[in-house]
Amino acid sequence: MKIELKEISKSFGPVAANTKINLSVSSGEVLGLLGENGAGKTTLMNILTGLYQPDSGQILIRDQERKFYNPRDAIKNGIGMVHQHFMLVPVFSVSENVILGNEPITNVNRINKKEAREEVLKISSKYNLDVDPDELVERLPVGVQQRVEIIKILFREAELLIFDEPTAVLTPQEVLDFFRIVSNLKKSGKAIIFITHKLHEVIQICDRINVLRRGEMVGEANPKKTSNSELAELMVGRSVNLKTKRPKINRGKVLLETKNLQVMSNKKEMGLSNINLKLHENEILGIAGVQGNGQTEFIEALTGLRKISSGEISYFDKRYTNLSPRKIHKMGIKHIPEDRQKQGLINEFSIIENVVLNTYYEDAFSNNISLNWNSAKSEAARVMKQFDVRASSETIPANNLSGGNQQKLVIGREMSRKINLLIASQPTRGVDVGSIEYIHSQIISARNAGIGILLNSTELEEIIALSDRIIVFFEGKIVAELSSNTDPQIIGMAMAGVVN
Repeated sequence: MKIELKEISKSFGPVAANTKINLSVSSGEVLGLLGENGAGKTTLMNILTGLYQPDSGQILIRDQERKFYNPRDAIKNGIGMVHQHFMLVPVFSVSENVILGNEPITNVNRINKKEAREEVLKISSKYNLDVDPDELVERLPVGVQQRVEIIKILFREAELLIFDEPTAVLTPQEVLDFFRIVSNLKKSGKAIIFITHKLHEVIQICDRINVLRRGEMVGEANPKKTSNSELAELMVGRSVNLKTKRPKINRGKVLLETKNLQVMSNKKEMGLSNINLKLHENEILGIAGVQGNGQTEFIEALTGLRKISSGEISYFDKRYTNLSPRKIHKMGIKHIPEDRQKQGLINEFSIIENVVLNTYYEDAFSNNISLNWNSAKSEAARVMKQFDVRASSETIPANNLSGGNQQKLVIGREMSRKINLLIASQPTRGVDVGSIEYIHSQIISARNAGIGILLNSTELEEIIALSDRIIVFFEGKIVAELSSNTDPQIIGMAMAGVVN
């Protein structure tokens, strides 16, 4: 099977999202698709999957032109997509999610749940996906939920699988599992388009790499002959410094301290046990750990999103416990949440409204009766310019932005405020290399200006590059405190609970 896009163009008003794009992928091939946030990758894939119709150009399958007026047309032609934010119903089982909209029917016009379950097991076994068809999706870890999405499109007999930022929410172990899945799909003859911002991943897993920049195809690279720096320059149009410079600086007084902190998890079990730490001014304290080892509960406790069971949290030597998120925010503690869509933004709200989401009541934006829209709009425009949030207008809803631009919007909003303590969780998730360079420089600048930063990231390279000290979480406890010069292998062992 060969799929070709020829001279595809798509505009939204005056904004050209895609301009005369040519792209092809064949069975048994993994094509990497790189580009900055807003480069047009998602728009192009939405055209290929029938969500959008192109203004001009052709889609060819086995040299025959096809027109997709909706996603069902694309599915009928063997094209399926695993979106960055999964399209699953949490309270449904795996098999119910897989068959949703394409249910097998018995002779008496009822859903054939037995056939659905058997088909899920068959696909799971064939591609080594290891999924329980009877488990509720809400109980599954993120990596397994992704497998359910893959089974869902394989159930519809997809020959081309499109993965949009598939590793953005995965732990390092889950990434390795995902790569094995891709390898199995490739061996079975599936064509794959792999969209990511992680340059080392496309080099590792892809057969060819295409690069988009500002809606145009600017180049193709051979993974065996290229490098991270070459790909970054092709994406951004300039050289990108992939190494973070973190000058030595004397840390200041203690800014944040926890003593014997204990917090319950969502399962009503002890999620955190006896957490003791200190964070100073002029310091970045990195939290390393496999997702699900208490980092989320810890940060939610610090930001007022989760009640603590026992222990103390102190800020500038003053105890604060179980305060509301607003009170904590007003104290100068700012929070970049790990999930921009669930906790960082209201997707239906405009960029303007999201920029003032947690400060709308302040004098700069309010007269205690109504919002000062002119001030809010000016602030939104400033944040967009400073943090390169790409959109046609400040008035468009946040869900019209690409994932990376949504992330930059959240970061810009939080880092534009008066800060003493910045709690940054997955700050560069889904963000392109040019933006990562800028965000890292802003975090370092904040630290140099006296701000204390608690950095939680599943990207071990990011933790090592930015942190002055590193603590490692495992099963709700701090199992190690290490310097940033520590061998990554030792940090990785600690993340697995192996500590000398």
